[in-house]
Amino acid sequence: MSIFSFVKEAGEKLIDLLTPGNANASEQLKEHISKVGLGNPNVQATVDGDKVTVTGEVGSQEEKEKILLAVGNIAGVGSVDDQITVTGPVAQAARFVTVKKGDTLSAIAKAEYGDANKYNKIFEANKPMLTHPDKIYPGQSLRIPE
Repeated sequence: MSIFSFVKEAGEKLIDLLTPGNANASEQLKEHISKVGLGNPNVQATVDGDKVTVTGEVGSQEEKEKILLAVGNIAGVGSVDDQITVTGPVAQAARFVTVKKGDTLSAIAKAEYGDANKYNKIFEANKPMLTHPDKIYPGQSLRIPE
């Protein structure tokens, strides 16, 4: 388990999520995870300032990483404390990269794999959070599978 850092100013804005004393923060995060297309996983989230702690169980390393990214790519979230247990086979963890101004998936693929044409591998690894290869933004964190 570890803590992942995110660009606090980037990401989707969820009204009142990080408001101190928000008793509905955990439910809002679960709704967000479901809304981005990750279903209704067996996870719980707690908010403490700009840090979100996610606990629970998921079936794969990929599902765990996508949940961490879905939570971390919310405006105002500076870090995510990963306390999720993977119940299925544990695969090698993917790397995460932060999108910079002017980046494209092709440019990221070229930097990470040495081949710009492997952009679709990154796009597929970040579905359903990404709906189109051209819809990335500075500060967003992405999964980079091996």
